[in-house]
Amino acid sequence: MLSLFVSIPFLSLIVFNIPGKHSTRLALFWSAFLFIAQSALALLFSTGIINPVARQLSRIFIFKLSLDPLSLLLLLSIGVAAFAALLAGNNLFREKSQKSNFINLLMVAVIGMNATVLAADLFSVYIFMEIVAVSSFVLISIQKDRLALEGAFKYMVMSSIATCLMLVSIALIILVCGDTDFGVVASGLCAQSGNPIVKLAIGLFLCGLFIKSGLVPFHGWLPDAYSAAPSAVSVLLAGIITKVTGVYVLMRLVISVFGINPAIQNLLMLAGAVSIAFGALAALTQHDFKRMLAYSSISQVGYIILGLGCATPLAIAGAAFHFFNHTIFKTLLFINAAAVEKQAGSIHMDNLGGLSEKMPVTGATSVIALLSTAGIPPLAGFWSKLIIIMALWSAGNFAYAYIAVIFSVVTLAYFLSMQRRVFFGKLALSLESVKEAGAGITIPAALLAGITVAAGVGFFWVLDKLILPIQEILR
Repeated sequence: MLSLFVSIPFLSLIVFNIPGKHSTRLALFWSAFLFIAQSALALLFSTGIINPVARQLSRIFIFKLSLDPLSLLLLLSIGVAAFAALLAGNNLFREKSQKSNFINLLMVAVIGMNATVLAADLFSVYIFMEIVAVSSFVLISIQKDRLALEGAFKYMVMSSIATCLMLVSIALIILVCGDTDFGVVASGLCAQSGNPIVKLAIGLFLCGLFIKSGLVPFHGWLPDAYSAAPSAVSVLLAGIITKVTGVYVLMRLVISVFGINPAIQNLLMLAGAVSIAFGALAALTQHDFKRMLAYSSISQVGYIILGLGCATPLAIAGAAFHFFNHTIFKTLLFINAAAVEKQAGSIHMDNLGGLSEKMPVTGATSVIALLSTAGIPPLAGFWSKLIIIMALWSAGNFAYAYIAVIFSVVTLAYFLSMQRRVFFGKLALSLESVKEAGAGITIPAALLAGITVAAGVGFFWVLDKLILPIQEILR
């Protein structure tokens, strides 16, 4: 059953590329259906409406797969973000060949991400992360312009460094434990926790994942990759790819394999707090819409890592919920940035203004996304930040709780500045002819805004069905 999350998109990819005449429309329709089906299936499993595969083990080829509540939340997030990116890409890419290439690469990325969240051994995780990374390099540079190639090159270099660190770590772990299976490695590392080789292996793997996550001080590649990539690619990259290959794997390994000790806790909370502060302050100084969103991503990922470092069951649940929320509101914001770039011809915020008059759907959904990001009730982002702050406070991490609150205010400040410069105020004469973006952009934007509102208003149902079960992976 679990193998279907990987095998069906893989077989679809093969069928799409059989030589002969194929319809891009058919590929688009089938891809959209798969992503919707994946999201629906993950939601049904999570809510218990159907539950035949809870903690089921499966295999595809030689890879061992497993499922738990955290994996289900990730499958839901991947399906939603990929669907939104697919619709945006269909609207934004003009050439048929580019649309076809985008759909193929998107499907490859989804195969890699699905397999990453289901994989149950370190080497499989590494392989599938690299599949996602390679597809990301090509996606960023798909239009072959200079800035995109530069962004892809920086991403490739930093990702290669992370790859080397993780491979050396895996080699050391095999030396100590004799296997890469999560359970075997967890037992082996626990039994030899004082071994310097074990400490080195964990440190190297964590460093590699910090690079993949774009955490400070390994964040240098992220703003360039996010802002230089084609808009539809930015939606996918910022919405889900970086978080799966970096943040999710970090969460999974710290919780299920490496174990949580005071040294790892302190490292994670420090990295999270520094990323929160640096990302928020850097976002305040930006004039480019997409670069501001990129630095905002660094800050919001910091909240997830801060919750992970706190390591109480409540904090882990809050971190997982903020992961989901960040996927939704960041995907939405990048879709809106794509809409502005397409319709107004610029994402330099000082050249914009008053666009809500011409683009009411984009302006309204942007307000919803920014308020959720800043943690304003009753939207979903408020609840996940509240859970993280409550967990930090109850665990005695008062300084970190204050940092989380203070920089939520800073987040609101830079997003209000963005909204004023882009959507509010007087409409510039050069923008008089601007119209609302097409349905391929406004429909996913409205859908994501609806999810943000629904997850906030229906928080207690979401908490009970999707979030609290994640605490079980700590037992």
